[in-house]
Amino acid sequence: MAKTQTKSKTRILTKIQEKYQKEVAPVLMKEFGYTNVMQVPRISKITVNMGVGEAVSNPKVMEAALRDLTAITGQKPLVTKAKKAISTFKLRVGMEIGAMTTLRRDMMWNFLERLITIGLPRVRDFRGIPRKSFDGHGNYSMGLKEQIIFPEVNYEEIDKIRGMNITINTTAKSDQEAFRLLELMGMPFRKA
Repeated sequence: MAKTQTKSKTRILTKIQEKYQKEVAPVLMKEFGYTNVMQVPRISKITVNMGVGEAVSNPKVMEAALRDLTAITGQKPLVTKAKKAISTFKLRVGMEIGAMTTLRRDMMWNFLERLITIGLPRVRDFRGIPRKSFDGHGNYSMGLKEQIIFPEVNYEEIDKIRGMNITINTTAKSDQEAFRLLELMGMPFRKA
């Protein structure tokens, strides 16, 4: 019979997690009048979605998209399939047309830090991300036109420039709270 040992796990926080705990949470508590730390909005998950419509005519395109999304997010994406048949696009039910991945905990924090510090500043003619892309429930969605803004993607292996949608889900009750959370985290919003 094997003995089970319990070791205390010490978590190493990323810079952005430390920033949230030491700077962002106290400011939000003061601004919105929270009495408990658990009331402070936080980021719960980030979903990255890449539509690959050209995979209908060329299935090898999906492999390249999966490779890129795996490199960007650090985890294996889920292949999304068509739910409806559309004859105009020669699309049948069950055909692979996209890839998505949901990031939580450490993977989420690492991705957010890379997005804010490395990815978004590398966008051509970048003037900030739009302020109006909140959904009314404290979640923020944005689109990127190129996957090559992330340094993990090997530029020589790119067959085609593809965009992606990124949704940041928060526990905020309103868009105002979510906006302030993301602004304090360092998201480069456009000037009003």
